[in-house]
Amino acid sequence: MSSSINFKNIVEKWQSNSPSVAAHWSGTFQDYLDLVKANPKISRNAYQRLFDMVVESGTEEYIDFKKQIIRYKFFDDADNGGKDAVFGLDVQLMKLVNVLKAAALGYGTEKRVILLHGPVGSAKSTICRRLKKGLENYSRTDQGALFTFEWVDETGKTDHLLGKDVKVFPSPMNEEPLLLIPEEMRQQICDEINRSQEGDFRVKIVGELCPPSRFIFKGLMERYNGDLMKVLSHVRVKRLFISEADRVGIGTFQPKDEKNQDSTELTGDINYRKIAEYGSDSDPRAFNFDGEFNVANRGLIEFVEVLKLDVAFLYDLLGASQEHRVKPKKFAQTHIDEVIIGHTNEPEYRKLQDNEFMEALRDRTVKIDIPYITRLKEEINIYKKDFNSQRLRGISIAPHTIEVAAMWAILTRLEKPKKANLTRLQKLKLYNGKTLANFTEDNVKELRKETTREGLDGISPRYIQDKLSNALVMAQQMNKGSVNPFMVMNELESGLKHHSLISNEELKQEYKELLSVVKQEYEEIIKSEVQRAISADEGALQRLCGNYIDNVKAYTQKEKVRNPYTGYDEEPDERLMRAIEEKIEIPESRKDDFRREVMNYIGALAIDGKKFNYKMNERLHKALELKLFEDQKDSIKLTSLVSSVADKDTQEKIDIVKSRLIKDFGYDEISATDVLHYVASIFARGDVKNK
Repeated sequence: MSSSINFKNIVEKWQSNSPSVAAHWSGTFQDYLDLVKANPKISRNAYQRLFDMVVESGTEEYIDFKKQIIRYKFFDDADNGGKDAVFGLDVQLMKLVNVLKAAALGYGTEKRVILLHGPVGSAKSTICRRLKKGLENYSRTDQGALFTFEWVDETGKTDHLLGKDVKVFPSPMNEEPLLLIPEEMRQQICDEINRSQEGDFRVKIVGELCPPSRFIFKGLMERYNGDLMKVLSHVRVKRLFISEADRVGIGTFQPKDEKNQDSTELTGDINYRKIAEYGSDSDPRAFNFDGEFNVANRGLIEFVEVLKLDVAFLYDLLGASQEHRVKPKKFAQTHIDEVIIGHTNEPEYRKLQDNEFMEALRDRTVKIDIPYITRLKEEINIYKKDFNSQRLRGISIAPHTIEVAAMWAILTRLEKPKKANLTRLQKLKLYNGKTLANFTEDNVKELRKETTREGLDGISPRYIQDKLSNALVMAQQMNKGSVNPFMVMNELESGLKHHSLISNEELKQEYKELLSVVKQEYEEIIKSEVQRAISADEGALQRLCGNYIDNVKAYTQKEKVRNPYTGYDEEPDERLMRAIEEKIEIPESRKDDFRREVMNYIGALAIDGKKFNYKMNERLHKALELKLFEDQKDSIKLTSLVSSVADKDTQEKIDIVKSRLIKDFGYDEISATDVLHYVASIFARGDVKNK
């Protein structure tokens, strides 16, 4: 019989990791002023807090094609296991953080709507979700602490200003407590707080109280004949925790049917039940300040598909961004302190550009393009996040399966190179950091500059994820135990027929042709891996390399080579040297240059006291493997796999090759057998090409 769950222990452990009792601080207004004096940053505005949150997670700097990039670790989502991690958009995220920095410093972008623009599935929503979740967590830390206040009347001496039988009236918009300081006193208070402060941050009080708090404040001032200290005795300051689920500090607005849109969803509406209590619909206590702009105060508001908003909504958006004010029905303009961020796709943005009535909105937006990824390794990371061994049960994914899907997705997003000697596949490899002959970093920079829409068109990551899922389900139904690249490529191709976003038949045909390019590249990859597995005899490679180096040394120094078998001095073995060099396409006219290059490299290592190893030179390493493979493939008789007939000696050699594929290249038993059969069929057709 199973033991019962020790719920008490689980609760105690959870509470030990949740915000402590001390974090739920409350105190008087004077107590809060002392806190601000000790740590002025608790009074930061929304942009300042959001910027600090991102930067405090850490940064990394690197050079990408001669351009310095700052990578913000915040977008790795490490605390959540990378669930909302953003890959391959370091440049775009750097631009976003630069906008936040300028806004935090008050340079003008705090008066703009941040507009994330890009194709569907390019991580716009993920970026917003990451910022919102980050704010929630940051508000629970000491560094991200922020405070609000509530009106308290324990004795009933306020003449029901808070409402009938109401003893606690929270600030409906979770306002900054410093807004309680009258305008005439603010500069003096700020000077007192900022005096002798270290660092660049200085407290600045901007804005006014919302209508209900202003109503109560004014009523108490009259009640106490202008005695501010007595008024503030009814104020209790408390710690504020941002929460999207509780609608505190985060608002999200998504347009609905145009006929049913109502601007009160943004700015709040009258509470008709309370009109009878307060006697007037213009009493601020009879108004629900629960619109998305109101609840997002002190934090962030996200507009989903912002450009689908009705014109009436856009007017509210203009005032909210430029003036940091919103206009609730029947009340004066109300101050807000929040980051306004929206996202939209390209068709909607084109409509904005073509609409002359939207000029005011265009002028108040900061557009940040969020394109599709064009770097293969980053695209692969997107799919590995969802399709990995931890999440897959009873089924494996063969090596290169995710890679070929990502490769095809990238190819659909790349523009055709204008250079005649460059293919789209080669362009993909250059973007991915691979070096190709006659192409420098400057050339790659030029390739990027000459494009106009690269990354804005092509296949979405969602499509790839859907087809990978289909292939996994199919493999489970067929009890195959492993998903291979061909299964995924078949899914990708068949799905094109009914792709809802691609109606152009010419484009579909182009994408099918790119699948053929990917298939051919995959065949080259697995042939290379099988070749390397066959020729992975370290001893044989070392001997072949030693023989080559001895002959190259004699050739470059115009000497003879001692034959270890006959003991005679002989001319360098030109046939051996050329057999190796031809494997990596060294032409006859360039052989002397290549040989001198190898000897110079060995000489430079010797000066540093290092010994040459063939693995140090990638091209030579590849040439040696191909030469050894050519020498050994016939003895292994890999083609016998096709007929499923192999003698004992051949089978043992094949098993060794299979074990090398498993050990060195990440295959399992099923996928290793599959790839050997496929490569064997290529050899059987005589379709062997050495790159």
